[in-house]
Amino acid sequence: MPTDCIFCRIIVGEVPATIVYRDERVVAIRDIAPKAPTHILVMPIQHLTSLAEAQTADEGLMGALLLAAAHIARQEGVAERGYRVTLNTRAEGGQTVGHLHAHLLGGRQLSGEMG
Repeated sequence: MPTDCIFCRIIVGEVPATIVYRDERVVAIRDIAPKAPTHILVMPIQHLTSLAEAQTADEGLMGALLLAAAHIARQEGVAERGYRVTLNTRAEGGQTVGHLHAHLLGGRQLSGEMG
């Protein structure tokens, strides 16, 4: 675990956060600067810097991350109306913390074309 990674420090309990989900592979917390009424950060417990560093061996972990996001969307009550899951990768992709994490956003109509 990198000692300078804020998410690793949250995962081990050194830094407080509002944890909404935890299992053996994934932790999810409320974003401290939410961009939507529901804004959850879903991250693997295992430190990966970004999606760009994920390997074939991480396939199960990546699946667990997305399945956890879907579970949390149901738990948070946004699954029926819709939600967005994004993975920002590296600086130009908007990643600001060097620990792979997905943003789960919902609770209002989300704007912006995604491709």
